[in-house]
Amino acid sequence: MFSFRTTPLEEQGDLVLRNGKLGLLCNHTAWHPESGEYLFETLSRRGNLKRVFTPEHGLFSELQDQVKLDESKVYGNLGLKDVEFVSLYGSNEDSLSAPAEKLEDIDALIIELQDVGCRYYTYISTIPNLFKVLKNNGINLPVYIIDRPNPAGRQVEGTMLRAGYRSFIGVEGLPHRHGLTIGELSYLLYNETGAKFPLHIISYHSSLSSKSLMPWSIPPSPNFPGLFTACFYSGQCLWEGTNVSEGRGTTRPFELFGAPYMESLTGYNRQNGYRNWNDRNNPLSDPGVYVRWLKFIPVFHKYKDECCYGFQLLLNPNMQYHALAHNLRIIRFLHDNCKEFAFREGKYEAGNDKRAIELLLGDKELIDYVSGDGEWAEIREHMKLEEQKWIKKAKKMLLYENEQLYRVKQF
Repeated sequence: MFSFRTTPLEEQGDLVLRNGKLGLLCNHTAWHPESGEYLFETLSRRGNLKRVFTPEHGLFSELQDQVKLDESKVYGNLGLKDVEFVSLYGSNEDSLSAPAEKLEDIDALIIELQDVGCRYYTYISTIPNLFKVLKNNGINLPVYIIDRPNPAGRQVEGTMLRAGYRSFIGVEGLPHRHGLTIGELSYLLYNETGAKFPLHIISYHSSLSSKSLMPWSIPPSPNFPGLFTACFYSGQCLWEGTNVSEGRGTTRPFELFGAPYMESLTGYNRQNGYRNWNDRNNPLSDPGVYVRWLKFIPVFHKYKDECCYGFQLLLNPNMQYHALAHNLRIIRFLHDNCKEFAFREGKYEAGNDKRAIELLLGDKELIDYVSGDGEWAEIREHMKLEEQKWIKKAKKMLLYENEQLYRVKQF
């Protein structure tokens, strides 16, 4: 059973929400200006909140990537009486899911998370993993999802993740940038899972939070700092699979990138006859952004305390920008022009024999291209066709009138 609801959660008349034992999956983005409370505070005050599930990065987005903690010790002082905290982020193959017994003794599950619009984000994997636990264990648990706008907008980028590349940073069948709200995406995954439990999506138009706060007002994770991050993330996240810093350890992660060895590019423009990095014939140029060279020193993560030569991307407000296409070209440029450039050998999860860049790209043609094989014209056409296929498929799941998916021209 599925329903799309246009009144806020607190106005829902379902008896299970009033009298049942509730589970809540959220983080600090579930803060509501009308009450001045986090949703877990509101539900606890009503007396029927039994369990809070936390995603990667923790309840307040205080944790860096792939860090796990003991929730009972950290969140036990929040003053929530008889509420258990359970992390859905682990370090093994069961990561991003909950054991069935933690779902069998509650009467309803409420989910309020802020997605960022790209398939790499682990919140996307968390939801279908929960759906599968419910289905596989025959748990008929009503699920209520409080929808949020997509900060990356309705733009679609990239290719759909191929079989064999699935991991906790990629759900099979999703493109790099999907264009859906978290509610619409959950509706699609619910249908593809073949689940039968009741799913209720609460429109983001019904929430004062969505009217008063923009979707980037509260950063959803520690390295997703602001307004423009979502515009770059589908491309800049690929640096995680390389020995280039994606800007973690600075105030502008996923907007700037670099490495100490990239200082070898200092004379590139002079040697090749380009005026600067934004010369329209320069391999790094794109009409959707301005490329600004700079140096930066990360205070943690890759190249901690080392001076990196690199670039910051600045959006051109007069143009549309295809972040994935641009970054694929930048990676290929570094592959061809910096002898120290390399793809990281580290894995994202135990038991997966794919490199991080392969899991992020999820498509052999794209993997071959950044590795030095193939021509850009062929990759551009390949992504165009994939984007068109996704738009045709996903438009059946759209819940909001006059909000259509679209693709932008690649250069």
